[in-house]
This record gives sequence, C-alpha cells and structure tokens, in this order.
Amino acid sequence: MGAQHDHDHGHGGHGHGGHGGHSHGVSADADRRWLVSALLLILVFMAGEVVVGFAAQSLALISDAAHMLTDAASIALALVAMRLSARPARGGYTYGLKRAEILSAQANGVTLLVLSAWLGYEAVQRLIDPPEVTGSLVLVTALVGIVVNLAAAWCMSKANRSSLNVEGAFQHVLTDLYAFIATAVAGAVVMLTGFVAADAIASLVVVVLMLRAGVGLVRDSGRIFLEAAPAGIDPDTVADQLVAAPLVEEIHDLHIWEITSGQPALSAHILVTPGGDCHAVRRDLQRQLREDYRISHSTLQVDHVGEEEVDGLLQITRPGDDDRDHCADAHGPVHRAGPHRH
Repeated sequence: MGAQHDHDHGHGGHGHGGHGGHSHGVSADADRRWLVSALLLILVFMAGEVVVGFAAQSLALISDAAHMLTDAASIALALVAMRLSARPARGGYTYGLKRAEILSAQANGVTLLVLSAWLGYEAVQRLIDPPEVTGSLVLVTALVGIVVNLAAAWCMSKANRSSLNVEGAFQHVLTDLYAFIATAVAGAVVMLTGFVAADAIASLVVVVLMLRAGVGLVRDSGRIFLEAAPAGIDPDTVADQLVAAPLVEEIHDLHIWEITSGQPALSAHILVTPGGDCHAVRRDLQRQLREDYRISHSTLQVDHVGEEEVDGLLQITRPGDDDRDHCADAHGPVHRAGPHRH
C-alpha cells in the first residue's frame, strides 16, 4: 500500500515541477522578438555580402556569407523549435515537444561542423594557390559585418540563453562576429602589404572557432538525447546524500536526466526502515532535491524494507528470509545506509 500510494504522490511532485518551465514561458514572446530582430539584420547584410564577396574574389567574405546563411537558418530553426516546445503535452508525447529545441541545437552543431570542413578545405586550396583579393572591399565589408553581428549578438543575448536551442543560434552569430574581425584584419593586411594569403589564413581561424562551437553543441545535445545526467550533477553523490537522510535504508534504480536544457528530472526507488513514515520521507527527499540540485521533477517510489509485491499481493518478509535485492534487475549501483547511522 505504501509503495503504490507514495508512487502516486511522487507523480504529484513531478507535476509541481512544471512551474520551473513556465517561468520561461512568460518571456517566450520577448525571446522570439529578439530572435526575429537578429534574423532580419543578418538576412539584409548577407545579401549584400555575397555580391561584394564575388566582386572582391574574397573567400573570407564568401565564407562569412555562407556562415551567415547558417546563422539565419539556425535562428529560424530556433524560432520553429520554440513554437513546437511550447505546445502542451498530449497523446503519446507525454513531455510535449520540448526536445524539439535539442534537435535544433544538434542541427546547429552539425551544420557548424560540416561548414567548417568545407571552408577548411577551400582555405588550404587558397593557401597553395592564392588568388588576387581586393583588400579595400574586404576591409570595408568586414567592418560593416562586425557592426551588424554585434547588433545581432546583442539582440540574441537578450533572449534566454539557458536554452540550448537559443545558445546554439547565439554561437552561430558569435562565431560569425569573430570571423568578421579576422576578415577585417586580413583585408587590412592585403591592402597594406599585398600578402593575399592572409585571406585564407583568416578563413582557417574561423574554421577553428566553428569547430569549437560545433563540437560543444553536438556534445551537449547528445548528452540530453542519451539521457545522461545534467552537467554538474553526479548521480552517485546525489544518491549518497539521499541515503544519508533519516529512515532511508536503500536507494536503487536512480535515474537523473534532462527533459530539455534546464529541466532536470529524477526517479528512484527508495526503501525505508520498517514502520517509517513513507510520506514524510518522500516529502523530505523531494524538498532536498529542489533545494540542493534544483530538481523539481522528481518521481519517488517508496517502500518499507522487507515489503515485496508477489502476484499483485503485498508480502512482508522477515529479515534474513531472503538475501536478494528488492529489485533483482535494478539499473545502476545500489546505495545502502551505513550500519550504525540511525
């Protein structure tokens, strides 16, 4: 009885945890406005940059324009993902479509990696056989690009960057800002010294930055898809802390994951001292998780030591009758309280 009843209460705790996600919902419209502003800035400038890039024969400018195209796509994808993730849970999608934002972040990371591979190849080709580059056009366009990207980055910094989705689009724009700075330096070098290989070298600098941002996004989004514990939360540490609580004898089947970025969730099977108050233990543990780890989506199944359900009937075994674990196929390590703790 205690196990089933407390499990139901655990689901209640899970429901209350939803308020953590709703706080962002208040600013969702503002986030969309900032992203749309950045998108318009980038699209207008990109169109002009393509024309100038071909006129100046500058790979750095053309690569910047290509990157700005992915900037625009990443912001558009982020906007679509925000719309999808805001839809309420229904049918088979019991969490709603919140992970659409993580799909968007992963797509942004992959496009950065693919683009960096292409631009890296082109830059090496140009180092071997550098074409003539019009330095003055490159410099002026890059300086304008710095201003545009600063404005776009500022707009996006106003949005909620704790979302991996928004952070992915922001990394695109930020990398483009660094790219324009490198391109401006390359344009100045070509104009002052005639060293045309500076254009390709600037492209390689951009490639390194794109690789760094792309790897980070793919890694972080991959951790969420693989149900890994959130960065900074060690499941063993959490279990050791919980099993040290009064009346708790054992914790197993502990799982910690992220529904989407910034929304951690936890489930566990808790065994308490025979005769202990299961409801009080569950409430105390859920409060501890909220306060210490900001985990408000927690589902805890609580049983007394010695309780076991067989063929739908609750049976009580005496200590020593059976040395098996309460769950024969428990996932992960089993954490038990010290023998003299109580």
